[in-house]
Amino acid sequence: MSQKKNVTEILHHLGEEEFPFGAVSPPLFQTSIFAFPTFEDFRRALGDETHNCLYTRGNNPTVNLLESKIAALEHGERAKLVSSGAAAISASVLAFLKTGDHVVMVRDAYSWAKTLLEKYLARFGVEYTYVSGTDEAEIAAAIRPNTKIIYLESPTTFTFLLQDLKAVAALARKHGIKTVIDNTWATPIYQNPLDYGVDLVVHSGTKYFGGHSDLVAGVIVGNTADIEHIFATEFLNIGTVPDPFMAWLMLRGLRTLQVRMRTHYANALRVIDYLAQHPKVEEIYYPFYAKHPQYELAKAQMRGGSGLFSLKLATRNEARVAAFTNQLRFFKRAVSWGGYESLVFPYAVGHPDAPDHLISVVRFHIGLEEPELLIESLETALKAI
Repeated sequence: MSQKKNVTEILHHLGEEEFPFGAVSPPLFQTSIFAFPTFEDFRRALGDETHNCLYTRGNNPTVNLLESKIAALEHGERAKLVSSGAAAISASVLAFLKTGDHVVMVRDAYSWAKTLLEKYLARFGVEYTYVSGTDEAEIAAAIRPNTKIIYLESPTTFTFLLQDLKAVAALARKHGIKTVIDNTWATPIYQNPLDYGVDLVVHSGTKYFGGHSDLVAGVIVGNTADIEHIFATEFLNIGTVPDPFMAWLMLRGLRTLQVRMRTHYANALRVIDYLAQHPKVEEIYYPFYAKHPQYELAKAQMRGGSGLFSLKLATRNEARVAAFTNQLRFFKRAVSWGGYESLVFPYAVGHPDAPDHLISVVRFHIGLEEPELLIESLETALKAI
């Protein structure tokens, strides 16, 4: 692993020693190609695109600066920026699989991670097994001789189930299996899976890294060998290119990542404290809610939480869930999360045939607004149930 640096040093200083003209903001290299002074320099770059800026489909100085900061934040050796979170998941998984291999994945993982297995890799003879992830014995039982990847998401981002990262990583190493985890929810501000022995960390940079709901990106972090393998196979060949301007926007977003995460966390706890006492709320799904069944594990492997949680309303009537949602002020009805704004996403919106026990599950993202405003909005909306 790379030498660990202070978060402030990474966000505000790492890689910024020699900006031209004494610029404070990182330069934007909005260029598709790079020229070379000599034949020999040109040949050298063509022969080693992994370590040279030749064509922005491979490397770009703005992109590389962002990658160095995210790698340091995650205590990894290298990072690779890609065009979306789904691209990060796909590249990190595809790079280590072939026909006949097997994947173990947590059942409540991001839907596009599951789609990768069910709709894409299944076409090429890759098998998979879903597990809850909360029981190490269940994961061990799912491992086969041809298992090559264990895919984790801790916590999951609708039901907020955790995996014991240290235990799962040790189990995987014992069997020579690669581990990949989606760490978007906690961010490296609050969780560093590589420290527990996980091999690769993926993020949707669209969310907290960007922080302003104005970009789409993904990131993969790991050791140098794994990242260079992904670069040479899935990244260059498939072309999940990160745009330099998108990288520049994310560099801007990173400046405030630590401050924003503290506010998201504090606001979420304040709102959850209110909701937990309300008679029309049956259950709260949040790892740092004291009644979460894995609360102690959350405290052991994370330093804090984000603004995303779910709750179960005291109704099984979709019309009432819809009325509650429509009454909410200061909450936008939208997919995704991780920006400055508060959001609401009822499970039933995307699942018209949801079973009764899921009809009333609603996911919230608590943004940077004053929590009192959000609580006032929730109080009014809960009267609709």
